This record gives sequence, structure tokens and C-alpha cells, in this order.
Amino acid sequence: MTIRKVRTEDAVGMIIGHDLSKIVPGEYKGPLFKKGHVICDEDIPHLKNIGKDHIYLIDLLPGQMHENDAIARIAQAVAGENVLLTEPSEGRINIKAQIDGLLKVNRHAVTAINTVENAVVSTRHDNILVKRGDLLAGIKVVPLVVDKTVVLSVENIADQYTGIISVKPLRNLKVGAIITGNEVYYGRIKDRYAPVFADKVASYGATMVDIVFQPDDRDRIRDSIMEFKKRGMDVIIATGGMSVDPDDVTPDAIRATGAQVVTYGTPVLPGAMFMLAYHGDTVIMGMPGCGMYAKITVFDFVFPRVLAGEWLSKLDFASMGYGGLCLNCKPCTYPVCPFGK
Repeated sequence: MTIRKVRTEDAVGMIIGHDLSKIVPGEYKGPLFKKGHVICDEDIPHLKNIGKDHIYLIDLLPGQMHENDAIARIAQAVAGENVLLTEPSEGRINIKAQIDGLLKVNRHAVTAINTVENAVVSTRHDNILVKRGDLLAGIKVVPLVVDKTVVLSVENIADQYTGIISVKPLRNLKVGAIITGNEVYYGRIKDRYAPVFADKVASYGATMVDIVFQPDDRDRIRDSIMEFKKRGMDVIIATGGMSVDPDDVTPDAIRATGAQVVTYGTPVLPGAMFMLAYHGDTVIMGMPGCGMYAKITVFDFVFPRVLAGEWLSKLDFASMGYGGLCLNCKPCTYPVCPFGK
């Protein structure tokens, strides 16, 4: 790369080779002139006001790329399904959500790309819900001009993965809930779980088809699960009776259906006594009492992924331990907090 330095007053008619930014603290930060702009007489005082007494013209050497061309290729390399790319501005391309859904970021791929000298891929956390138009990632290169080998290295890494940054749509699944516990079933106390879970399920765009009540009876809870499955429920949630007390039989009831248990217990607080199992294509969850009083629990980590069509493994749950401690902040700002990250 060669750079020619030209007095601003002598730059009329010349083409700007990169975005020139204007910053007014607390008011504005953005491009004053974008790459490709032809300088005219009226531009001179504005350029002077942002400290540009000289304009630098860039001549690329063989094997070099301008930042805008480099980031365009890097952004294309990491972009997966249901995302869109902005135009380059101030040496950056943003990746945004094209639909509402679950953000998926391949952390290993992002780390590998950021080991390439001068490449920058900055993302949001994986497995969070996003809305259409939300910012997901920013793509940059450090200098104004980079060797093409930088881009080729990033593309070679991206070729080893599929959809490094993508958004999965959420399905409107049918949900059945079983509220367990002698104290509720026999009317000793008023149930508070059903309305909480009905609202929670609806907030994720799923449909709560039915809620039934059962005492602490393994066979009756098991039969309710199987009846819901027969009725075509996609997700069945059995709430309560999940601790280690002898009369807490919900885990035994789930096992008695013949379902394949992925985990009983998670490294997430609140939510340590959570159970996830699969009975064919049906997802069965055993939800502890924390779901009744805690705003965010392990359920909020798992349910969106189920709606996105993912099948979770024991390793998925093991990885939730890092960042799995809720600090019970007042007010709660989830998901803009460290919980689940």
C-alpha cells in the first residue's frame, strides 16, 4: 500500500478512499463522508472541522484488500440462516436478525477466526432469543488495508463450520402441564403454578393446550403423561414433586413411562432438580418448585431450544454450569445479565 498526502484545499475532485467519521460527544458518531465520495468545495470547511487538514489517498499493492472489501467477504463467510448484512460503514459491517428466533453462535469458530491477525468478529451470546432487526454481530478488520491472506484464512476456517451466526425460528408447539402435589389436588392450598406456567409458555409463542392436577401418586402422574402424549402434545411438563423427599414421585413417574432420561439434575440455580426426557418425539420435563417463584430458571434456557427443534444432551446441561448461577438482581434485567452466559 502506498499513501499520498494531499492538502485538503487541494483535494477537490478527488475520491475519498475510506469513511471519514464525525464525533460530537453525546450527540453524534458516524460517517461524515463515506468511501467513494467525491470532494467538492463545500466539503472543505467540514473536513477542517473534524481535523482533516490533509487527505490521504491510498493505492493498493497486489495482494492487498481495502477494509470494506475484506469485511464484506468475512461477513459472508460467517453468516448463516435467517440473518442479514448491513452495508459497510466506518469500516464495519453488522449482522442482524432477519426473523424472530433463537440466536445460534458457534463459539469455537468465532474464537478460531479471531486468532487470525487483524480479523475481528464480535458477537452476542449464544442461545438467546432475538427479534427481527436485532444486532447479532459486528465484523471489522483492524487496519484500513489487509493482505488477502487474512480473508482467505477466515474463509478456510468458516468452511469447517455451518452457519457460524444464525437464527433458528421457534415452533408453536402444543404443551400439556401436570400440576402435582397432594396439598393442591385435595384443595388444602390454592394452586399458584398453573397460571405462572400458562403465562410462561405463552410468552415463548407456544400453546398451553391443557393443565391437569394429580396427587403425589407415581402411577397417576405417569398415566397423565401418557394421556397427554396420546393427545398429541409436543411438550409435557410435570411440575412439583421433584426433590429427594420419599413422597416426591414425579421423577419416578417420568421414568415409568419408558422415556429416555437425558438428565435429572442440572448445574443451574435456580433449577437444580430439573429433569429432561424424551419419549419418542415428545419432550417431557420435570419442573421443580422454583418455576413458581423465580422469574428466570433453567426452564428458560431449555424451552426456547426445544421450540427451535434442538435435542439437548447431557453435555448441553453440563455446559450450563458456567454462568448458571442467578444473582437474583433487583430489578431483574435478564437476558442482559451474566445468567446463562
